Amino acid sequence: MNGYGRQPGTTVMVVDDVSANRYAMGAVLRRAGHEVVPVATAGQALSELDVRLRAGALPDVALVDVGLPDMSGFELCRRVKSRPSMAALPVVHFSASAVETGDRCRGLDAGADAFLTVPAEPSEIEAVVRAAVRGARRMTAAATLAQRLTLLSEAIVTVQTARCLGELADAAAAGAARLTGTPAVVFVIGPDGEPHWGSSRRLPGGHGAARRADTPSALPDAALGDTGRHGTAPHVAAARLITRITKGWGGRRGTHSTIVPASLWPAGFFRPGVQEDARLVLVLPETGPAPVCVATPVRPADDDLLARLAQATALAAEPLLMYQAERHIALTLQHSFLPQPYRMPALPGVEVVVRYVPASRQAEIGGDFYAALRTSKGVLTAVGDVVGHSLDAATVMVEIRHALRAYCVEESDPGTLAARLDRMLQHYHPDVTATVCLTLVDPGTGRTSVANAGHIPPLIVRDEGEAEYVRAAGPLLGLGLDRPEPTELVLTGKERLLMVTDGLIETRGVDLAASMEQLRTAAADAPPGVEELCDTLLGCFGHQQEDDIAMLALRLG
Repeated sequence: MNGYGRQPGTTVMVVDDVSANRYAMGAVLRRAGHEVVPVATAGQALSELDVRLRAGALPDVALVDVGLPDMSGFELCRRVKSRPSMAALPVVHFSASAVETGDRCRGLDAGADAFLTVPAEPSEIEAVVRAAVRGARRMTAAATLAQRLTLLSEAIVTVQTARCLGELADAAAAGAARLTGTPAVVFVIGPDGEPHWGSSRRLPGGHGAARRADTPSALPDAALGDTGRHGTAPHVAAARLITRITKGWGGRRGTHSTIVPASLWPAGFFRPGVQEDARLVLVLPETGPAPVCVATPVRPADDDLLARLAQATALAAEPLLMYQAERHIALTLQHSFLPQPYRMPALPGVEVVVRYVPASRQAEIGGDFYAALRTSKGVLTAVGDVVGHSLDAATVMVEIRHALRAYCVEESDPGTLAARLDRMLQHYHPDVTATVCLTLVDPGTGRTSVANAGHIPPLIVRDEGEAEYVRAAGPLLGLGLDRPEPTELVLTGKERLLMVTDGLIETRGVDLAASMEQLRTAAADAPPGVEELCDTLLGCFGHQQEDDIAMLALRLG
């Protein structure tokens, strides 16, 4: 018999109620090198398939006699094909009596892959089996590829929606693990050599959530050896090794795949207690200095799909790295121009406390600011926020604050100052708006004047456990609208005046009025003292906020 195209190790189920026929068909198939599973009835065939399905060892093809005693071969085929877990099993009908065109059509309509008339030459039987198995394997391969491409596209979508380098590395690692069926770790090396990594599982010395490692250049050389003995976390040692590999390529841009022997790769990196080779898919972007590396154990895998995921990760990393640099500049700008609490100027007659909390790492930079200034008629305080989140917003914030400092040298009235700031914004930044609340407090009399431009009004907190908002409102700065007269009140020694930006209480999906009421209730319950008031409110509201928080509290005395 011609063995061309033979598939060694193929398992064939033969379903025939005549034992002599099962023996004859089985003998032909065994001589061709196939393993044969003979069964006599359709019920036995279904039971055997269930057992093999649970064991993960379905046969490669089923040869089914049309005339079975308990149900027809057509019905058996229909039942097998109706089950998703068995639908890919190729079925070949055979018969010595049902050989008419209608019989063949019934078999094909039931889902069979071929119809064999017996008796048949051994070469024809084997050729039909080969064709059925070959077609099924091609369909399985195509389905597997389609599934992996779907996984790749889903991973790329997740990668593209990452809000920071940590989320990016974590999303890419999870996608790589689903593509390969193995643990995966993804590294994004920043321009300063600082690695960010994400893992599909908990790592020794780290965890699955993306984290930043120590700068590789600061690690000891021993970290490249047995990391367990030297106490260096495996991901830290791996990051340093990846950095050395990329430097050794002399800046060759593009996508590269390499195998790192187990002797050089950190032990237990992918599986605890196991030392194994690592497959690295590295992308050195054409523009930008941040390489991306996808690390998996060496398994039969499609490097091309991993390379595409690594390339998508590198593309997504570029704007995040740019944003990270811009955020650092903006935060530095804010911190340099906003006086720190320990540098607040002495203001006779009042106690002033300020707090400033930048948003979480995932959030954009804001334009929040505060000020406490001495004037000829008392203490001028301000809390405001430039609308928008960017380096531009931080820059305009600095301009507003400096303009306020300059204006208050000759003018103390909050209403007049708000109007001047409004005109300044219209002149120099016509597309920008800002909110601000200004108060002028006379320490001797407690007389207080409040001008509000679209901001949360000040909160008067009394020592008796009461709190209420000052009735002060007005349009945003930058719109050129008429402004109401400032609100006048008298502040006593048993009252504290609190001014905040909306970053303290604003929560996505929650009405601002409800959040303001929560703030009022929390402030009323806070212990006496301005320090205690600020700390209590930050403890209640200041965790993982999506916007910067500026807060100022003052008290006479």
